[in-house]
Amino acid sequence: MHMKKFMRSTQNWLWVIVVTCFALSCSSDKDEDTEQAVLSQAEIEQILDTDELSGVADGIVTDLFMNSSNGLTNRTETDCFTADYQETGFTVTFDGCTVEGIENVSGTLAVTYMSDENNLSFTITFTDFMVEGVQLNGTRSFSFNGLVEDSAFGFTVSSDMSLVLEDGSVITETGNKTFGFIFGDTLEDSLLTIDGNWTVGLGNDTYAVAVSTTLEGNLSCEHLVAGLMQIGKNGLAVSVDFGDGTCDDIATIIYPDGTREDFSLAD
Repeated sequence: MHMKKFMRSTQNWLWVIVVTCFALSCSSDKDEDTEQAVLSQAEIEQILDTDELSGVADGIVTDLFMNSSNGLTNRTETDCFTADYQETGFTVTFDGCTVEGIENVSGTLAVTYMSDENNLSFTITFTDFMVEGVQLNGTRSFSFNGLVEDSAFGFTVSSDMSLVLEDGSVITETGNKTFGFIFGDTLEDSLLTIDGNWTVGLGNDTYAVAVSTTLEGNLSCEHLVAGLMQIGKNGLAVSVDFGDGTCDDIATIIYPDGTREDFSLAD
């Protein structure tokens, strides 16, 4: 995932953790070589960006979660949405609302959560939920395993989602991703990590993604800088190498015959 996109998709959840700790105490494409190329750069970028797409509602959920943490445990109705807050979650149905500056939000999302003094977990269920031109159905579950005041924490996202884009194309995602944060004395020392196994469906193609060496980035660099993942497309496999820790925008596709092809992670 592009580092700035990764940061956008996780920054809302960083705020959720802070609130919870207090309230709950916590591309330009190359032509493919038709004889050997399994994946194009565009395909890899779309695979890496699915978490951003499935996370387009994160800001809305964060705002609703904060309202719940502030003690709203009743039914709220407005001209465009109905919200039911309970002690263990909430359900909100939108009808053409403007929320967090996003227009024409519609559909239903339901959040259930559990917490203790060290851990927080919650599940979001989307039902025909439309935001920023993307329709979401399915579930995303978050499990946090650290507190903000510690020098490190992480969370796991388990997805079983389908997304319909504005052009009518359908993306599905199932599986688990684990995100880690280690806070250092400098931005360069503050690390972000990604691990996990997940499957992405794009049209008629299925992509199985497995992180074989933990992906790493840091807060001073816009892109992932290290790690290795395997991507299988319809039974064929390539590796993607994000580098040796040097801050740059270059990753490398490694084909089954050992051929290596660099590509840019920059927009």
